[in-house]
Amino acid sequence: MNGGRAALLTAVAGMAQRFADLGLAAPDPEIPISATPGWSLTDVFGHVMMEVNRYRELATGRGDWPADVADLPAFNAEQIRTLPTRDVGELAARLRTGTEELVATIDAFGDEQPLMPFDGDQWVRADRQLGTLLGELVVHGRDIARETGAAWPIDREHVPLVFDGLHQVLPGWVGPDARGHTATYQLRLRGDLGRYVYAFADGRLTINPAEPPAIDVHVSADPVTALLSSYRRIGRWWPALSGKTLAWGRRPWLAARLNDRFRSP
Repeated sequence: MNGGRAALLTAVAGMAQRFADLGLAAPDPEIPISATPGWSLTDVFGHVMMEVNRYRELATGRGDWPADVADLPAFNAEQIRTLPTRDVGELAARLRTGTEELVATIDAFGDEQPLMPFDGDQWVRADRQLGTLLGELVVHGRDIARETGAAWPIDREHVPLVFDGLHQVLPGWVGPDARGHTATYQLRLRGDLGRYVYAFADGRLTINPAEPPAIDVHVSADPVTALLSSYRRIGRWWPALSGKTLAWGRRPWLAARLNDRFRSP
């Protein structure tokens, strides 16, 4: 098995188990989750379970996806409305089974990974895209843990795996705030966990171009902080004020609004 793929599949399998245990331990399955307004714990749990199954369907040539990223909130709402059950125990069992099947499917593809359609009508490599599923498990798990008081440490080694998946789709997730924007950013994850270049040219994004333009702003970031910022789980200014991020270069003020250039994942 490819080393990077092996690490990703192991991470997804482990996080799915942690996520299932987290939901089963919650005292009130209908507690509201403030990070996802209007959703209860059961809704969040059901959404993640459905995503696991949807990823497998998409990887095998079936399933649904919103062609326009702007339609994703409505797509998710319909997903919640049509949950097959609201029993957390049953959802946890389906999550475990679905994850086992998904991991086995991706592993069986080996080095002949298919391209699968994904949100925003993009075609992405199936194994790499599990990085965004890992992000769902990590971030929604944190959402639940913050409401229930459970411990939810985030493994910084998971962050580059999530980013590898996000980077396949980010050019299609550029939002209205990037219209006409031209600038080049370099993001470094501390601990030598990754270095990425985001080059915007009149609102169009290229990630890690072969010949990048001159860098306008360099950003050094704690990996977990970078992940939570990307998912809009922490405020714009706290990372800089706390020293979790540091920006420099000829246009350092751009760093604070980098995530605003994209639609929320």
